[in-house]
Amino acid sequence: MSKRLVPALIYAALSTAVVSSLGMLLVPTIAQEMSVSVATAQWMLTVNLLVGAVATPVMGRLSDGPHKKRILLVALAVIFVGSVLAALATNFAVFLIGRALQGLTYGIVPVTISLARRYVDRSHVRATISSLSVTVATGLGLGYPLTGILADLLDYRFAFWFAVLFILSAVAVVWKVVPNGPDAEAPKSDFDFLGALLLTLGLGALLLAISEGPTWGWASGWTLGALAFSIASFAAWVIVELRSDHPLINLRTLRNGDVLLANGAAIGLGAATYIGLSVASLVAQAPSYTDYGMALPLIWAGFVIAPLSVGSFAANRVVRRVAGRVSMDALLPIGTGVMALAGVLLWFAHYHLWGLLLGIFLFGVGIGSGYAAMPALIARSVASAELGASVSFNQVLRTVGSSFGTAITGAIMAAHPGVGEHTTDVGITTVFEVGAIICLTLFAILLVRTVVSRER
Repeated sequence: MSKRLVPALIYAALSTAVVSSLGMLLVPTIAQEMSVSVATAQWMLTVNLLVGAVATPVMGRLSDGPHKKRILLVALAVIFVGSVLAALATNFAVFLIGRALQGLTYGIVPVTISLARRYVDRSHVRATISSLSVTVATGLGLGYPLTGILADLLDYRFAFWFAVLFILSAVAVVWKVVPNGPDAEAPKSDFDFLGALLLTLGLGALLLAISEGPTWGWASGWTLGALAFSIASFAAWVIVELRSDHPLINLRTLRNGDVLLANGAAIGLGAATYIGLSVASLVAQAPSYTDYGMALPLIWAGFVIAPLSVGSFAANRVVRRVAGRVSMDALLPIGTGVMALAGVLLWFAHYHLWGLLLGIFLFGVGIGSGYAAMPALIARSVASAELGASVSFNQVLRTVGSSFGTAITGAIMAAHPGVGEHTTDVGITTVFEVGAIICLTLFAILLVRTVVSRER
């Protein structure tokens, strides 16, 4: 079963990468085709992120129950409908509805990890979880070039139709290969609807404030009100979760050092990764008169992200070979260190194409090793009944980190307006500098922790 199941789960997880690659690269195209401003077109990213952050912990908790395969198939079906809507949309409102439904793709990886933990042979579980964790990064490096080719040579709608066909094939693979439920070994407990509602409100308000803060103004009533509502919702959620017998996310597992380490790293690396990838794509497409832009057409701009696949895939293969000799505690600092090197390279060498390509490759290497360590650290520290929820919460924190990266990037660029809608060279350089500093700080913290742990 494992020989067929593992490739099937990886294929299903690739749907996240395929849908994610329809994001930032197409924002200028969607703005032009839908006759909206670039700032308005950014909502295609925001609404997708909001739904994903809400859906991920819910799907993670449900995947701990007896109906794992059903959860995966329902999610893929919703994403399929969203992709069809986006491909057929004749106005921006309908297009946004499609992008919102596609947000469920963020919860696919935690569900596949839960399935792997249950059905894959015990000797292969660790390697499988590692592979699933970096599947999105590997797939993004392939998805971006493909999106660029389809959108540039044909039309952006063809990119969405490709997603439709891919999701349909993933449904067929999951239907045929993944074992049918219900899972007799899974615990049967009541779903924490109140906890899900409070977490939804808290995450939604937080990500809305982060995403729209640069537009509304950080001191505006809307931003401060959203942040205050988010804090109140999270406070109520913590109280409810600690008192619940079957919480949506068992917050007591966060006291475990490994889980806390993985979750803290998820936020920082999520922010740094978004900054590196999104701004590198922007630099590749920006006109040459900006002093930093390379004026690459859309068909070639997507290939700038391609080294991400090479780096993450190669690093993941190495991780699987040395997993028995190198601890997860060491892999996370190593991955973070490589990402810090990538951030510094993009900071100082983003004016050159080789600098972008090498920086993105090193990001892939860092993700392939560091991101693979996060779910493995969690998996060895929590019970099987809590795995789906714990890993999904880690995914949520990566998404929150990406939102912080969005806010940081938007705020810095808004503070350095250039010609037209493009920021200045100082703005771009400052964004890369902040991304590098985040990685360097996190690397220093992890390094100190590793040294102290070894001494103990």
